[in-house]
Amino acid sequence: MPRFLGRNALYEVTRDLTLAAQGKIKADTVIKGGLVVNVFTKEILPADVAIYKGRIVLVGNADHTIGPNTNIIDASGFYLTPGLLDGHMHVESSMVTVTQFARAALPCGTTTIFMDPHEIANVLGLRGVKLMVDEGKNLPLKVFATMPSCVPSAPGFEDAGAVITPREIAEAMKWDEIIGLGEMMNFPGVLAGDENVHEMLKITMQSGKIVTGHYSIPETEVGLQAYAASGVASCHEGTRKEDALARMRLGMYNKMREGSAWQDIKATIKSLTETFVDDRRALLVTDDTHPHTILTLGHMNHVVKRAIEEGMNPISAIQMATINTAECFRVSHEIGAIAPGRCADILFLRDLADFNPEIVMTDGEIVAREGKLTTELKAPNYPDWALNSVHLKCELSASDFEVKYGGPEKEVTVRVIQVVEARVNTFHRTAKLKVHDQRIEADPSQDLAKVAVVERHGGPGNMGIGFVGGFGLKRGAVASTVAHDSHNLLIMGTNDADMAFAGNVLRKCGGGMVAVCDGKVLALVELPIAGLMSDKPVEEVDAHVKALDEAWRKLGCTMVSPFMTMALLSLPVIPELRITNRGLVDTLNFKFVDLIV
Repeated sequence: MPRFLGRNALYEVTRDLTLAAQGKIKADTVIKGGLVVNVFTKEILPADVAIYKGRIVLVGNADHTIGPNTNIIDASGFYLTPGLLDGHMHVESSMVTVTQFARAALPCGTTTIFMDPHEIANVLGLRGVKLMVDEGKNLPLKVFATMPSCVPSAPGFEDAGAVITPREIAEAMKWDEIIGLGEMMNFPGVLAGDENVHEMLKITMQSGKIVTGHYSIPETEVGLQAYAASGVASCHEGTRKEDALARMRLGMYNKMREGSAWQDIKATIKSLTETFVDDRRALLVTDDTHPHTILTLGHMNHVVKRAIEEGMNPISAIQMATINTAECFRVSHEIGAIAPGRCADILFLRDLADFNPEIVMTDGEIVAREGKLTTELKAPNYPDWALNSVHLKCELSASDFEVKYGGPEKEVTVRVIQVVEARVNTFHRTAKLKVHDQRIEADPSQDLAKVAVVERHGGPGNMGIGFVGGFGLKRGAVASTVAHDSHNLLIMGTNDADMAFAGNVLRKCGGGMVAVCDGKVLALVELPIAGLMSDKPVEEVDAHVKALDEAWRKLGCTMVSPFMTMALLSLPVIPELRITNRGLVDTLNFKFVDLIV
Protein backbone atom coordinates (compact mmCIF):
# COMPACT_ATOMS: atom_id res chain seq x y z
CA MET A 1 0.00 0.00 0.00
CA PRO A 2 1.37 3.47 -0.80
CA ARG A 3 3.10 5.06 2.17
CA PHE A 4 2.82 8.60 0.83
CA LEU A 5 -0.95 8.89 1.37
CA GLY A 6 -1.51 12.16 3.21
CA ARG A 7 0.88 14.26 5.24
CA ASN A 8 1.24 11.39 7.72
CA ALA A 9 0.81 7.67 7.22
CA LEU A 10 -2.09 6.36 9.29
CA TYR A 11 0.02 3.76 11.07
CA GLU A 12 2.42 6.50 12.21
CA VAL A 13 -0.24 8.60 13.96
CA THR A 14 -2.78 6.15 15.40
CA ARG A 15 -1.99 7.15 18.99
CA ASP A 16 -2.18 10.89 18.26
CA LEU A 17 -5.46 10.58 16.35
CA THR A 18 -7.02 8.57 19.17
CA LEU A 19 -6.03 11.15 21.78
CA ALA A 20 -7.13 14.07 19.60
CA ALA A 21 -10.59 12.54 19.12
CA GLN A 22 -10.99 12.56 22.90
CA GLY A 23 -9.73 16.11 23.26
CA LYS A 24 -6.62 14.99 25.15
CA ILE A 25 -4.65 16.56 22.29
CA LYS A 26 -6.36 19.57 20.77
CA ALA A 27 -7.31 19.61 17.12
CA ASP A 28 -5.39 21.62 14.55
CA THR A 29 -8.62 22.58 12.78
CA VAL A 30 -12.33 22.26 13.50
CA ILE A 31 -14.95 22.85 10.81
CA LYS A 32 -18.20 23.98 12.46
CA GLY A 33 -21.76 24.49 11.25
CA GLY A 34 -21.65 22.41 8.06
CA LEU A 35 -23.89 19.64 6.75
CA VAL A 36 -21.79 16.50 6.32
CA VAL A 37 -22.62 14.11 3.48
CA ASN A 38 -22.15 10.63 4.91
CA VAL A 39 -21.28 8.39 1.97
CA PHE A 40 -21.58 5.24 4.08
CA THR A 41 -25.24 5.69 5.01
CA LYS A 42 -26.49 8.19 2.38
CA GLU A 43 -27.34 10.69 5.08
CA ILE A 44 -26.83 14.44 5.38
CA LEU A 45 -26.02 15.26 8.99
CA PRO A 46 -25.22 18.51 10.83
CA ALA A 47 -21.83 17.91 12.40
CA ASP A 48 -18.48 19.44 13.26
CA VAL A 49 -15.34 17.93 11.74
CA ALA A 50 -12.18 17.86 13.87
CA ILE A 51 -8.81 17.48 12.13
CA TYR A 52 -5.38 16.64 13.51
CA LYS A 53 -2.17 16.11 11.54
CA GLY A 54 -4.07 16.23 8.27
CA ARG A 55 -6.55 13.53 9.26
CA ILE A 56 -10.12 13.55 10.52
CA VAL A 57 -10.41 12.52 14.16
CA LEU A 58 -14.09 13.20 14.90
CA VAL A 59 -17.37 13.93 13.12
CA GLY A 60 -20.01 15.25 15.52
CA ASN A 61 -19.84 17.70 18.42
CA ALA A 62 -16.20 18.75 18.45
CA ASP A 63 -16.26 21.39 21.18
CA HIS A 64 -14.04 19.28 23.44
CA THR A 65 -11.34 19.09 20.73
CA ILE A 66 -10.95 22.87 20.49
CA GLY A 67 -7.95 24.48 22.15
CA PRO A 68 -6.47 27.98 22.17
CA ASN A 69 -4.53 27.32 18.96
CA THR A 70 -7.23 25.45 17.06
CA ASN A 71 -8.21 27.00 13.73
CA ILE A 72 -12.01 27.34 13.53
CA ILE A 73 -13.65 27.32 10.09
CA ASP A 74 -17.26 28.43 9.89
CA ALA A 75 -19.05 26.18 7.37
CA SER A 76 -22.55 27.58 7.92
CA GLY A 77 -24.56 27.23 4.69
CA PHE A 78 -22.16 24.66 3.26
CA TYR A 79 -22.49 20.98 2.50
CA LEU A 80 -19.29 19.09 3.26
CA THR A 81 -18.43 16.18 0.97
CA PRO A 82 -15.33 14.04 0.56
CA GLY A 83 -12.88 15.15 -2.11
CA LEU A 84 -13.56 13.56 -5.48
CA LEU A 85 -11.59 10.58 -6.79
CA ASP A 86 -11.00 9.89 -10.49
CA GLY A 87 -10.83 6.11 -10.75
CA HIS A 88 -9.40 5.95 -14.27
CA MET A 89 -7.63 8.66 -16.21
CA HIS A 90 -4.58 9.52 -18.27
CA VAL A 91 -2.83 12.73 -17.26
CA GLU A 92 -1.14 12.78 -20.65
CA SER A 93 -4.51 13.39 -22.32
CA SER A 94 -4.67 16.77 -20.59
CA MET A 95 -1.50 17.63 -22.56
CA VAL A 96 0.18 19.07 -19.46
CA THR A 97 2.42 17.77 -16.69
CA VAL A 98 1.09 16.15 -13.51
CA THR A 99 1.80 19.42 -11.70
CA GLN A 100 -0.12 21.54 -14.17
CA PHE A 101 -2.95 19.02 -14.12
CA ALA A 102 -3.10 19.40 -10.34
CA ARG A 103 -3.31 23.18 -10.74
CA ALA A 104 -6.38 22.78 -12.94
CA ALA A 105 -8.16 19.85 -11.26
CA LEU A 106 -7.80 20.65 -7.56
CA PRO A 107 -10.03 23.77 -7.68
CA CYS A 108 -12.69 21.56 -9.30
CA GLY A 109 -12.73 19.32 -6.24
CA THR A 110 -10.61 16.43 -7.56
CA THR A 111 -8.32 15.52 -4.67
CA THR A 112 -7.16 12.05 -5.78
CA ILE A 113 -6.43 10.47 -9.15
CA PHE A 114 -5.68 6.89 -10.16
CA MET A 115 -3.72 7.54 -13.33
CA ASP A 116 -2.69 5.00 -15.92
CA PRO A 117 0.45 6.51 -17.53
CA HIS A 118 0.44 4.08 -20.43
CA GLU A 119 0.76 6.91 -22.96
CA ILE A 120 4.23 7.89 -21.76
CA ALA A 121 5.06 4.20 -21.21
CA ASN A 122 4.52 3.54 -24.91
CA VAL A 123 7.07 6.23 -25.75
CA LEU A 124 9.62 6.13 -22.92
CA GLY A 125 8.99 2.83 -21.16
CA LEU A 126 9.39 2.20 -17.43
CA ARG A 127 11.52 5.29 -16.87
CA GLY A 128 8.77 7.45 -18.35
CA VAL A 129 6.30 6.00 -15.85
CA LYS A 130 8.79 6.72 -13.06
CA LEU A 131 9.04 10.35 -14.16
CA MET A 132 5.31 10.90 -13.73
CA VAL A 133 5.05 8.89 -10.52
CA ASP A 134 7.89 10.84 -8.93
CA GLU A 135 6.33 14.15 -9.98
CA GLY A 136 3.11 13.23 -8.21
CA LYS A 137 4.72 12.50 -4.85
CA ASN A 138 4.82 15.99 -3.38
CA LEU A 139 1.62 17.54 -4.67
CA PRO A 140 -1.52 18.41 -2.68
CA LEU A 141 -3.30 16.21 -5.25
CA LYS A 142 -2.98 12.55 -4.26
CA VAL A 143 -1.55 10.69 -7.24
CA PHE A 144 -1.84 6.92 -7.44
CA ALA A 145 -0.70 5.05 -10.54
CA THR A 146 -1.49 1.75 -12.14
CA MET A 147 1.38 0.14 -13.98
CA PRO A 148 0.75 0.04 -17.75
CA SER A 149 0.11 -3.53 -18.83
CA CYS A 150 -0.11 -3.32 -22.63
CA VAL A 151 2.95 -1.76 -24.20
CA PRO A 152 2.44 -2.07 -27.08
CA SER A 153 -1.32 -2.42 -26.74
CA ALA A 154 -1.49 -5.02 -29.51
CA PRO A 155 1.83 -6.87 -29.95
CA GLY A 156 2.47 -7.82 -33.56
CA PHE A 157 0.09 -5.16 -34.90
CA GLU A 158 2.11 -2.01 -34.11
CA ASP A 159 5.53 -0.72 -33.01
CA ALA A 160 5.84 1.34 -29.84
CA GLY A 161 8.81 3.11 -28.28
CA ALA A 162 9.10 0.50 -25.54
CA VAL A 163 7.98 -2.99 -24.53
CA ILE A 164 6.60 -3.76 -21.07
CA THR A 165 7.08 -7.40 -20.03
CA PRO A 166 6.30 -9.26 -16.79
CA ARG A 167 9.80 -8.32 -15.67
CA GLU A 168 8.95 -4.59 -15.74
CA ILE A 169 5.59 -5.28 -14.06
CA ALA A 170 7.38 -7.10 -11.22
CA GLU A 171 9.78 -4.16 -10.76
CA ALA A 172 6.97 -1.59 -10.69
CA MET A 173 4.89 -3.55 -8.19
CA LYS A 174 7.66 -2.93 -5.66
CA TRP A 175 7.04 0.82 -5.86
CA ASP A 176 4.87 2.21 -3.09
CA GLU A 177 3.12 4.53 -5.52
CA ILE A 178 1.84 1.77 -7.83
CA ILE A 179 -1.70 0.79 -6.79
CA GLY A 180 -2.33 -1.95 -9.36
CA LEU A 181 -2.06 -3.09 -12.97
CA GLY A 182 -3.18 -0.67 -15.68
CA GLU A 183 -6.09 -1.41 -18.00
CA MET A 184 -5.60 -4.86 -19.50
CA MET A 185 -6.48 -3.99 -23.09
CA ASN A 186 -5.17 -7.28 -24.37
CA PHE A 187 -8.38 -9.07 -23.47
CA PRO A 188 -7.88 -11.49 -26.40
CA GLY A 189 -4.62 -12.49 -24.73
CA VAL A 190 -6.42 -13.01 -21.43
CA LEU A 191 -9.09 -15.16 -23.08
CA ALA A 192 -6.54 -17.13 -25.12
CA GLY A 193 -4.50 -17.96 -22.04
CA ASP A 194 -1.41 -16.05 -23.20
CA GLU A 195 1.34 -16.91 -20.73
CA ASN A 196 2.90 -13.44 -20.60
CA VAL A 197 -0.47 -11.78 -20.00
CA HIS A 198 -1.41 -14.17 -17.22
CA GLU A 199 2.04 -13.80 -15.67
CA MET A 200 1.33 -10.05 -15.37
CA LEU A 201 -1.98 -10.80 -13.66
CA LYS A 202 -0.26 -13.25 -11.31
CA ILE A 203 2.53 -10.83 -10.36
CA THR A 204 0.01 -8.07 -9.62
CA MET A 205 -2.22 -10.23 -7.45
CA GLN A 206 0.76 -11.72 -5.61
CA SER A 207 1.68 -8.13 -4.75
CA GLY A 208 -1.75 -7.65 -3.16
CA LYS A 209 -2.76 -5.10 -5.80
CA ILE A 210 -5.70 -4.97 -8.20
CA VAL A 211 -5.99 -5.57 -11.94
CA THR A 212 -7.92 -2.93 -13.89
CA GLY A 213 -9.62 -3.85 -17.14
CA HIS A 214 -10.56 -2.83 -20.66
CA TYR A 215 -13.09 -5.10 -22.35
CA SER A 216 -14.13 -3.16 -25.43
CA ILE A 217 -16.50 -5.47 -27.30
CA PRO A 218 -20.26 -5.76 -26.63
CA GLU A 219 -20.18 -9.53 -25.98
CA THR A 220 -21.11 -10.28 -22.34
CA GLU A 221 -22.22 -13.91 -22.20
CA VAL A 222 -18.95 -15.87 -22.25
CA GLY A 223 -15.94 -13.69 -23.00
CA LEU A 224 -16.70 -11.07 -20.33
CA GLN A 225 -17.29 -13.85 -17.79
CA ALA A 226 -13.95 -15.42 -18.66
CA TYR A 227 -12.30 -12.01 -18.42
CA ALA A 228 -13.78 -11.48 -14.94
CA ALA A 229 -12.75 -14.98 -13.92
CA SER A 230 -9.10 -14.03 -14.53
CA GLY A 231 -9.27 -11.59 -11.62
CA VAL A 232 -9.81 -8.35 -13.56
CA ALA A 233 -11.63 -6.08 -11.10
CA SER A 234 -13.01 -3.25 -13.22
CA CYS A 235 -13.76 -1.96 -16.71
CA HIS A 236 -14.40 1.50 -18.19
CA GLU A 237 -15.16 0.48 -21.79
CA GLY A 238 -18.87 -0.21 -21.46
CA THR A 239 -20.86 2.28 -23.53
CA ARG A 240 -24.39 0.87 -23.12
CA LYS A 241 -26.81 0.23 -20.29
CA GLU A 242 -26.41 -3.50 -20.95
CA ASP A 243 -22.61 -3.28 -20.68
CA ALA A 244 -22.78 -1.58 -17.29
CA LEU A 245 -25.31 -4.05 -15.91
CA ALA A 246 -23.33 -7.05 -17.11
CA ARG A 247 -20.16 -5.87 -15.39
CA MET A 248 -21.83 -5.02 -12.09
CA ARG A 249 -23.73 -8.32 -12.03
CA LEU A 250 -20.39 -10.14 -12.31
CA GLY A 251 -19.00 -8.24 -9.33
CA MET A 252 -16.78 -6.01 -11.44
CA TYR A 253 -16.57 -2.29 -10.82
CA ASN A 254 -18.17 -0.55 -13.79
CA LYS A 255 -16.50 2.79 -14.50
CA MET A 256 -18.89 5.22 -16.18
CA ARG A 257 -16.89 7.57 -18.38
CA GLU A 258 -17.44 11.23 -19.19
CA GLY A 259 -14.42 12.95 -20.70
CA SER A 260 -13.85 15.52 -23.39
CA ALA A 261 -14.73 13.26 -26.31
CA TRP A 262 -16.04 10.00 -24.79
CA GLN A 263 -19.38 10.80 -23.17
CA ASP A 264 -20.97 7.55 -22.05
CA ILE A 265 -22.89 8.52 -18.93
CA LYS A 266 -26.11 9.33 -20.77
CA ALA A 267 -26.35 5.67 -21.75
CA THR A 268 -24.56 3.82 -18.95
CA ILE A 269 -26.25 5.61 -16.03
CA LYS A 270 -29.53 4.04 -17.15
CA SER A 271 -28.23 0.81 -15.66
CA LEU A 272 -28.99 2.48 -12.32
CA THR A 273 -31.72 5.05 -12.97
CA GLU A 274 -33.95 2.61 -14.86
CA THR A 275 -33.43 -0.34 -12.50
CA PHE A 276 -33.23 -1.08 -8.80
CA VAL A 277 -29.65 -2.29 -9.06
CA ASP A 278 -27.34 -1.50 -6.14
CA ASP A 279 -24.87 1.24 -7.13
CA ARG A 280 -21.99 0.12 -4.92
CA ARG A 281 -20.13 -1.26 -7.97
CA ALA A 282 -20.55 1.91 -10.06
CA LEU A 283 -17.76 4.47 -10.41
CA LEU A 284 -17.50 7.79 -12.24
CA VAL A 285 -14.32 8.48 -14.23
CA THR A 286 -13.00 10.85 -16.90
CA ASP A 287 -10.51 8.66 -18.83
CA ASP A 288 -9.37 11.45 -21.20
CA THR A 289 -9.90 15.17 -20.57
CA HIS A 290 -8.21 18.06 -22.37
CA PRO A 291 -7.45 21.49 -20.85
CA HIS A 292 -10.45 23.38 -22.22
CA THR A 293 -12.91 20.96 -20.64
CA ILE A 294 -11.27 21.25 -17.23
CA LEU A 295 -11.00 25.04 -17.34
CA THR A 296 -14.55 25.62 -18.57
CA LEU A 297 -16.71 22.68 -17.41
CA GLY A 298 -14.61 21.21 -14.62
CA HIS A 299 -13.12 17.83 -13.92
CA MET A 300 -14.71 15.18 -11.67
CA ASN A 301 -17.26 17.73 -10.45
CA HIS A 302 -18.51 17.94 -14.05
CA VAL A 303 -18.85 14.14 -14.19
CA VAL A 304 -20.85 14.16 -10.93
CA LYS A 305 -23.12 16.89 -12.35
CA ARG A 306 -23.65 14.90 -15.54
CA ALA A 307 -24.74 11.86 -13.53
CA ILE A 308 -27.19 14.04 -11.56
CA GLU A 309 -28.49 15.63 -14.76
CA GLU A 310 -29.26 12.16 -16.09
CA GLY A 311 -31.39 11.37 -13.05
CA MET A 312 -28.95 10.07 -10.43
CA ASN A 313 -29.60 10.94 -6.81
CA PRO A 314 -26.92 13.53 -5.82
CA ILE A 315 -25.66 11.54 -2.84
CA SER A 316 -25.45 8.38 -4.95
CA ALA A 317 -23.48 10.31 -7.59
CA ILE A 318 -21.12 11.55 -4.88
CA GLN A 319 -20.65 7.99 -3.62
CA MET A 320 -19.72 6.92 -7.16
CA ALA A 321 -16.90 9.48 -7.18
CA THR A 322 -15.68 8.93 -3.61
CA ILE A 323 -16.22 5.87 -1.41
CA ASN A 324 -16.98 3.47 -4.28
CA THR A 325 -13.70 4.39 -5.96
CA ALA A 326 -11.77 4.13 -2.70
CA GLU A 327 -13.24 0.67 -2.08
CA CYS A 328 -12.39 -0.41 -5.63
CA PHE A 329 -8.73 0.39 -5.03
CA ARG A 330 -8.76 -0.86 -1.41
CA VAL A 331 -7.95 2.49 0.18
CA SER A 332 -11.32 3.33 1.75
CA HIS A 333 -9.69 3.34 5.19
CA GLU A 334 -7.58 6.27 3.97
CA ILE A 335 -9.72 8.38 1.62
CA GLY A 336 -13.18 8.63 0.10
CA ALA A 337 -15.21 9.62 3.16
CA ILE A 338 -15.50 12.21 5.92
CA ALA A 339 -14.86 9.85 8.80
CA PRO A 340 -12.31 9.31 11.61
CA GLY A 341 -8.86 8.24 10.44
CA ARG A 342 -9.33 9.37 6.85
CA CYS A 343 -7.29 12.11 5.22
CA ALA A 344 -9.06 15.44 5.60
CA ASP A 345 -9.84 15.90 1.90
CA ILE A 346 -13.06 17.92 2.12
CA LEU A 347 -15.12 20.02 -0.29
CA PHE A 348 -17.36 22.95 0.75
CA LEU A 349 -20.42 23.36 -1.50
CA ARG A 350 -23.58 25.49 -1.47
CA ASP A 351 -25.55 23.12 -3.70
CA LEU A 352 -25.04 19.37 -4.12
CA ALA A 353 -26.75 19.20 -7.51
CA ASP A 354 -24.80 22.13 -8.96
CA PHE A 355 -21.53 20.61 -7.85
CA ASN A 356 -19.12 23.57 -7.74
CA PRO A 357 -16.82 23.55 -4.69
CA GLU A 358 -16.18 26.99 -3.17
CA ILE A 359 -13.45 25.65 -0.89
CA VAL A 360 -11.20 22.62 -1.43
CA MET A 361 -9.21 21.14 1.44
CA THR A 362 -6.61 18.39 1.24
CA ASP A 363 -4.92 16.91 4.30
CA GLY A 364 -6.61 19.55 6.45
CA GLU A 365 -5.24 22.52 4.49
CA ILE A 366 -7.25 24.78 2.19
CA VAL A 367 -5.68 24.54 -1.28
CA ALA A 368 -8.33 26.25 -3.42
CA ARG A 369 -11.04 28.91 -3.07
CA GLU A 370 -13.69 29.90 -5.59
CA GLY A 371 -12.02 28.05 -8.45
CA LYS A 372 -8.48 29.28 -7.79
CA LEU A 373 -5.53 27.41 -6.34
CA THR A 374 -4.25 29.08 -3.16
CA THR A 375 -0.92 27.28 -2.95
CA GLU A 376 2.15 27.43 -5.18
CA LEU A 377 3.30 24.30 -6.99
CA LYS A 378 6.92 23.87 -8.01
CA ALA A 379 7.42 23.37 -11.75
CA PRO A 380 9.01 19.99 -12.62
CA ASN A 381 12.17 19.56 -14.66
CA TYR A 382 12.08 16.92 -17.38
CA PRO A 383 15.38 15.45 -18.66
CA ASP A 384 16.57 15.87 -22.24
CA TRP A 385 15.86 12.23 -23.09
CA ALA A 386 12.17 12.86 -22.41
CA LEU A 387 12.14 15.94 -24.65
CA ASN A 388 13.53 14.40 -27.84
CA SER A 389 11.28 11.55 -28.84
CA VAL A 390 10.38 12.06 -32.53
CA HIS A 391 12.83 9.91 -34.49
CA LEU A 392 11.86 9.52 -38.15
CA LYS A 393 14.13 7.84 -40.67
CA CYS A 394 14.13 10.92 -42.85
CA GLU A 395 12.12 13.96 -43.83
CA LEU A 396 8.72 13.11 -45.27
CA SER A 397 7.81 13.81 -48.89
CA ALA A 398 4.47 13.87 -50.70
CA SER A 399 5.35 10.69 -52.60
CA ASP A 400 5.47 8.78 -49.29
CA PHE A 401 1.69 9.09 -49.04
CA GLU A 402 0.77 7.90 -52.52
CA VAL A 403 -1.68 4.99 -52.67
CA LYS A 404 -0.76 3.26 -55.92
CA TYR A 405 -2.96 0.90 -57.91
CA GLY A 406 -1.76 -0.85 -61.07
CA GLY A 407 -4.98 -2.52 -62.15
CA PRO A 408 -7.04 -1.59 -65.21
CA GLU A 409 -10.09 -0.38 -63.26
CA LYS A 410 -10.89 3.33 -63.15
CA GLU A 411 -12.68 2.91 -59.83
CA VAL A 412 -11.88 0.69 -56.84
CA THR A 413 -13.53 -0.25 -53.55
CA VAL A 414 -11.51 0.63 -50.45
CA ARG A 415 -11.96 -0.02 -46.76
CA VAL A 416 -12.84 3.04 -44.71
CA ILE A 417 -12.46 3.77 -40.99
CA GLN A 418 -15.73 5.55 -40.17
CA VAL A 419 -15.70 7.68 -37.02
CA VAL A 420 -18.70 8.87 -35.01
CA GLU A 421 -18.54 12.02 -32.91
CA ALA A 422 -18.16 11.46 -29.12
CA ARG A 423 -17.73 7.69 -29.62
CA VAL A 424 -14.59 5.63 -29.11
CA ASN A 425 -15.73 2.93 -31.53
CA THR A 426 -15.29 3.17 -35.31
CA PHE A 427 -17.14 1.34 -38.07
CA HIS A 428 -15.61 -0.74 -40.83
CA ARG A 429 -17.22 0.28 -44.11
CA THR A 430 -16.29 0.51 -47.77
CA ALA A 431 -16.40 3.25 -50.42
CA LYS A 432 -15.64 3.62 -54.12
CA LEU A 433 -12.78 5.93 -55.16
CA LYS A 434 -11.54 6.99 -58.61
CA VAL A 435 -8.12 5.94 -59.90
CA HIS A 436 -6.07 8.78 -61.44
CA ASP A 437 -2.68 8.04 -63.00
CA GLN A 438 -2.54 4.74 -61.07
CA ARG A 439 -3.09 6.57 -57.78
CA ILE A 440 -6.02 6.60 -55.37
CA GLU A 441 -6.58 9.96 -53.71
CA ALA A 442 -8.73 11.29 -50.88
CA ASP A 443 -12.19 12.51 -51.86
CA PRO A 444 -13.52 15.37 -49.69
CA SER A 445 -16.80 15.31 -51.62
CA GLN A 446 -17.46 11.90 -50.03
CA ASP A 447 -16.03 13.04 -46.68
CA LEU A 448 -13.06 10.74 -47.22
CA ALA A 449 -9.61 11.78 -46.09
CA LYS A 450 -6.35 9.89 -46.34
CA VAL A 451 -4.77 8.75 -43.06
CA ALA A 452 -1.27 7.51 -42.34
CA VAL A 453 0.66 6.28 -39.31
CA VAL A 454 4.45 6.65 -39.40
CA GLU A 455 6.65 4.84 -36.87
CA ARG A 456 8.48 7.59 -34.96
CA HIS A 457 10.46 5.87 -32.19
CA GLY A 458 13.63 5.13 -34.16
CA GLY A 459 12.46 1.62 -35.07
CA PRO A 460 11.57 0.24 -38.49
CA GLY A 461 10.30 3.58 -39.79
CA ASN A 462 7.42 1.91 -41.63
CA MET A 463 4.06 3.47 -42.52
CA GLY A 464 0.46 2.33 -42.76
CA ILE A 465 -1.94 4.18 -45.09
CA GLY A 466 -5.71 4.11 -45.33
CA PHE A 467 -8.86 6.21 -45.64
CA VAL A 468 -11.11 7.68 -42.97
CA GLY A 469 -14.61 9.16 -43.05
CA GLY A 470 -16.58 11.34 -40.66
CA PHE A 471 -14.27 14.28 -40.00
CA GLY A 472 -15.59 16.51 -42.77
CA LEU A 473 -12.18 17.76 -43.91
CA LYS A 474 -12.44 19.82 -47.10
CA ARG A 475 -8.79 20.82 -47.49
CA GLY A 476 -5.38 20.76 -45.81
CA ALA A 477 -4.02 18.24 -43.34
CA VAL A 478 -3.61 17.60 -39.62
CA ALA A 479 -1.00 15.62 -37.73
CA SER A 480 -0.38 14.46 -34.17
CA THR A 481 2.16 12.54 -32.12
CA VAL A 482 -0.68 11.88 -29.69
CA ALA A 483 -1.89 8.67 -31.34
CA HIS A 484 -3.09 6.00 -28.93
CA ASP A 485 -1.49 3.88 -27.76
CA SER A 486 1.90 3.58 -29.42
CA HIS A 487 1.90 7.31 -30.19
CA ASN A 488 3.49 7.10 -33.57
CA LEU A 489 3.11 10.03 -35.98
CA LEU A 490 -0.52 10.13 -37.14
CA ILE A 491 -1.31 12.24 -40.21
CA MET A 492 -4.67 12.84 -41.88
CA GLY A 493 -5.35 15.02 -44.89
CA THR A 494 -6.93 15.78 -48.23
CA ASN A 495 -3.67 15.93 -50.20
CA ASP A 496 -0.24 14.32 -49.99
CA ALA A 497 1.80 17.54 -49.99
CA ASP A 498 0.08 18.97 -46.93
CA MET A 499 0.28 15.62 -45.16
CA ALA A 500 4.06 15.53 -45.63
CA PHE A 501 4.37 19.17 -44.55
CA ALA A 502 2.32 18.58 -41.36
CA GLY A 503 4.41 15.57 -40.40
CA ASN A 504 7.67 17.45 -40.91
CA VAL A 505 6.49 20.33 -38.71
CA LEU A 506 6.05 17.93 -35.78
CA ARG A 507 9.34 16.22 -36.55
CA LYS A 508 11.16 19.53 -36.16
CA CYS A 509 9.42 20.73 -32.98
CA GLY A 510 9.63 17.44 -31.09
CA GLY A 511 5.98 16.48 -31.23
CA GLY A 512 2.50 17.85 -30.71
CA MET A 513 -0.54 18.56 -32.88
CA VAL A 514 -0.72 20.72 -36.00
CA ALA A 515 -3.18 21.84 -38.67
CA VAL A 516 -1.87 23.05 -42.05
CA CYS A 517 -3.18 24.14 -45.44
CA ASP A 518 -1.35 24.88 -48.69
CA GLY A 519 2.04 24.51 -47.03
CA LYS A 520 1.29 26.93 -44.17
CA VAL A 521 0.81 26.25 -40.47
CA LEU A 522 -2.66 27.29 -39.27
CA ALA A 523 -2.18 26.23 -35.65
CA LEU A 524 0.41 24.31 -33.65
CA VAL A 525 0.32 22.81 -30.14
CA GLU A 526 3.88 21.92 -29.17
CA LEU A 527 4.10 18.91 -26.84
CA PRO A 528 7.80 18.35 -26.29
CA ILE A 529 7.55 15.91 -23.34
CA ALA A 530 7.45 12.50 -25.07
CA GLY A 531 5.48 14.17 -27.86
CA LEU A 532 2.51 14.04 -25.47
CA MET A 533 2.70 16.87 -22.94
CA SER A 534 3.66 20.51 -22.66
CA ASP A 535 5.73 22.03 -19.88
CA LYS A 536 3.73 25.27 -20.16
CA PRO A 537 0.89 26.42 -17.83
CA VAL A 538 -2.44 24.76 -18.49
CA GLU A 539 -4.03 28.07 -19.50
CA GLU A 540 -1.38 28.61 -22.19
CA VAL A 541 -1.83 25.10 -23.54
CA ASP A 542 -5.59 25.65 -23.58
CA ALA A 543 -5.14 28.78 -25.70
CA HIS A 544 -3.09 26.83 -28.26
CA VAL A 545 -5.64 23.99 -28.28
CA LYS A 546 -8.45 26.51 -28.91
CA ALA A 547 -6.50 27.86 -31.89
CA LEU A 548 -6.05 24.30 -33.15
CA ASP A 549 -9.77 23.63 -32.79
CA GLU A 550 -10.51 26.76 -34.83
CA ALA A 551 -8.02 25.65 -37.48
CA TRP A 552 -9.80 22.30 -37.77
CA ARG A 553 -13.02 24.23 -38.40
CA LYS A 554 -11.34 26.21 -41.15
CA LEU A 555 -10.43 22.91 -42.76
CA GLY A 556 -14.09 21.84 -42.64
CA CYS A 557 -14.43 19.81 -39.42
CA THR A 558 -17.19 20.81 -36.97
CA MET A 559 -16.71 17.91 -34.57
CA VAL A 560 -16.21 18.49 -30.82
CA SER A 561 -12.61 17.65 -29.82
CA PRO A 562 -11.75 16.21 -33.26
CA PHE A 563 -8.09 15.75 -32.34
CA MET A 564 -9.10 13.34 -29.56
CA THR A 565 -11.26 11.31 -31.94
CA MET A 566 -8.41 11.33 -34.45
CA ALA A 567 -5.95 10.13 -31.79
CA LEU A 568 -7.87 6.86 -31.46
CA LEU A 569 -7.66 5.96 -35.15
CA SER A 570 -4.43 4.10 -34.39
CA LEU A 571 -5.69 2.16 -31.33
CA PRO A 572 -5.91 -1.48 -32.47
CA VAL A 573 -7.81 -2.80 -29.45
CA ILE A 574 -11.17 -1.08 -29.98
CA PRO A 575 -13.71 -2.06 -32.67
CA GLU A 576 -14.01 -2.12 -35.59
CA LEU A 577 -11.28 -0.93 -38.00
CA ARG A 578 -8.03 0.87 -37.06
CA ILE A 579 -4.70 1.75 -38.61
CA THR A 580 -1.18 1.36 -37.25
CA ASN A 581 2.28 1.82 -38.70
CA ARG A 582 1.97 -1.77 -39.93
CA GLY A 583 -1.34 -1.34 -41.78
CA LEU A 584 -5.12 -1.67 -41.44
CA VAL A 585 -6.34 -3.83 -38.55
CA ASP A 586 -9.72 -5.51 -38.28
CA THR A 587 -10.06 -5.28 -34.50
CA LEU A 588 -13.07 -7.56 -34.28
CA ASN A 589 -11.11 -10.48 -35.71
CA PHE A 590 -7.62 -9.19 -34.84
CA LYS A 591 -6.10 -9.51 -38.28
CA PHE A 592 -4.60 -7.24 -40.91
CA VAL A 593 -6.80 -6.48 -43.91
CA ASP A 594 -6.02 -5.03 -47.33
CA LEU A 595 -6.88 -1.42 -48.10
CA ILE A 596 -8.38 -2.33 -51.48
CA VAL A 597 -11.21 -4.83 -51.25
